[in-house]
Formats: sequence, structure tokens, C-alpha cells
Amino acid sequence: MMLLQQLKKYAPLLLFFALTGCNKTDWNENFKEKEKSPFGNYIIYNEASTLFNSDRVTLLKQNIYDYLMFESLIDSAKTQNYVSIKHSGYKYTNGTTTELLNFVAKGNNVFLAFNNFRDTLKTSLKFTTNNLDKDVYVIKALKKLKGTFELKNTQFSKTSFTFDRNIRRNYFLQYNKNSTSVLGTMEVDGEKVPNFIKIHHGKGAFYLHTQPIAFTNYNLLNGNEAYAANVLSYLPNAPVIWDPQIKSSKYQDEKEDNTNVFKFFLAHKTLTWFLFVSLIGLLLFMLFNARRKQRPIPIIEPLKNSTVAFTQTIANLYLKEQDHKNLVDKKIAYFLEKVRSKYLLSTANLNADFIEKLASKSGNELQKTKYLVNTIIALNKKLECSEEELVVLHKMIENFFNK
Repeated sequence: MMLLQQLKKYAPLLLFFALTGCNKTDWNENFKEKEKSPFGNYIIYNEASTLFNSDRVTLLKQNIYDYLMFESLIDSAKTQNYVSIKHSGYKYTNGTTTELLNFVAKGNNVFLAFNNFRDTLKTSLKFTTNNLDKDVYVIKALKKLKGTFELKNTQFSKTSFTFDRNIRRNYFLQYNKNSTSVLGTMEVDGEKVPNFIKIHHGKGAFYLHTQPIAFTNYNLLNGNEAYAANVLSYLPNAPVIWDPQIKSSKYQDEKEDNTNVFKFFLAHKTLTWFLFVSLIGLLLFMLFNARRKQRPIPIIEPLKNSTVAFTQTIANLYLKEQDHKNLVDKKIAYFLEKVRSKYLLSTANLNADFIEKLASKSGNELQKTKYLVNTIIALNKKLECSEEELVVLHKMIENFFNK
């Protein structure tokens, strides 16, 4: 109830989202504590002191590894809560995970709400996850993802909550039942699967949640503020270290990042062999490539076929002299020669039998073939031919062979 009253002052933000519309509102999942966009963490962070009934909520300004190893003065007699709500925990290196495990083992508590957990943490706490919507990134596609969450604790006035967008089907698949308690579930394909668990480790515990979107501004202002309050109420009343994960480590993390690629290759036998074979292949390539190469063989241009140019020159000469009869005779001779070579027909007698055979073998109509042959006979008898007759003959022959 107290949280609900506190959230009323954020009502103008909801009105702002409604008026501006999707085109102007940033619907990207940024999970930033200073962002007032729908999927920022501005409200949850600023109301953390109300949720935990404590005034000691510290926004971590350095990497958690550096804080735990070098810059914190942790009283072993007092417990603390470490909270991080982000898209993924991939920024945690192996060294960071080890320090968090030690931090919890001493009696402190860690709350992590991630879509993706680092494999080192999964191995150490013996759990696995399954995300059926891990390949969904587009805002329009995320908008269609809906879900219903439930909390196991019946002491809450409300234990079932419906979320209308960006709810991936992300849940815990396997876990150690001896050290793990299921605190909350979500419905996936008609089955209730755990999405909020508590894993005991040493004197403390890890509280892990697979839906960080549930703690963003949009859902806190959209009727699901009680869910966030109920989930975080599992943490004890103690000082809170709130981690925005915006800083890189000054120490261990940077050194690890500079060598992690080769460590990954050397950690797998097949990849190690691949690395060695690639290096040997590269050295052999450089060795053989360093030898003196043969001089390039000059390209000898082939002799150009000048037949076309010669023919064009002769044709232009005839056209210039206006000797159309001579060109007609040559076109006729060309036609008859091609008929003899292509269709194996004798052109000694251009009679009806020849016309019928020529039409049959060439695939031309009998009437058109007869007209062409009769035109050739008529022009062959003339002593003079006009330019128009030459052009007509040329087109008839071209059409005949293009059939």
C-alpha cells in the first residue's frame, strides 16, 4: 500500500507515455536507473528505500569486483543486499562471480534479475535456464509477448499478475532441489514453470529472477507495482548495494578480458588443434609465398578479324556507285549458296519441286517461299535494279533465314 501511494507521484510519466505515443517513446529495454522511458529503472531505484524500509540504498559507482575486493569496508557482523536488474549478467567475469559467491557465503544476499545469466554462475549454483523467445529482439515482436506470473507465498494479498508486453518465455529449467526454493512461477504453454528462485549458498542466498522487465517503469505504472514489491520483500531489511553495471573493473576484469579469447581456445582440445594448424598453415603460406615469383606472361592480343570491316567497305563502295544490280546479284548468289550448304538442295533449277522442298526443310510457308524464289528469278533477269528492289530483296532473305 505504501508503494502504491508513492507511485502516484509518477502518474504524470504514464500520462506522458500515453500522449506521446509509440513513435516518440523509446521502447527499448535499457534498464537504466536514470532513464524515465518505459523500460528504464528510474522508479524502482528511487523507491528502493521504501521497498526495503531502509534509508541506506547506495548506487554503486564502481565495478562490484573492485568494490568487494578493494574499496568496501564490509562489517562481517552485518548483512547486506546486492541488487542488479539488467538485461544480462555477461559483464560478470569469473573473478566477479567468485567474489559474489564469497560475499553470499559470508551471510549476505544477492538479487539478480537477468534475461541471461553467465555460465560461470550457472555452474557454481548448479542451475540452467531455457528461453523460448531468445531470438526475439524487434520492438514490435516483443510487444506481442504476454505472460502471467504467480508467487508461492499465500501471505500476499495478490499472488497472480498479468503482464501485457515484452514477457519472454524465460524460466529455470534445472536446479538443485536440496538448496533451491521456488518462490515464483510463470505460465508457459499451459504449464507453470519457475521464474523466481532462492538458492542457499553458505550463510546467505541468491535470489534469481528471469524477468527483469517486470521491475521497469512501464510495469510499475501499469498495475503491477505490487509484484515488484512482493518479490523484493523476500530480501531482509538491510543496507542495499544497487548496481547499475556501468563501470568496468580497474583490476581483474580488464586483464581477464585481454586474454579470454586465447583462454577459450586453449580450454577446448579441438579448438587448440585448430589454432595450431592455422598458425602452421599461415607460416607455410608465408614461407612459400616469399619465394621469387615467375614474371607475368605478357598477353598477346589475337589478330583481329577484318572480314566484317572489309565487307562494310565494299558495300559502301557499291552504294556510292549506285550499282544496285550488282548488289542484287551478290545477294542472290549469297542466298543460293546458303541454301545449298544449309539445306543440301541443288539450285540449278528453281522450279516448283525446288520451292516445295525448300519450304519444307526451312520451315517457311510455301506461299512466302514461292514469292521469294519468283522474286529472285525476276530480278536475275533484269538488267537494272532500283534501290527499293534491293532493300525488299534483302528483307525477304533476312526474314527467310530468321524463321
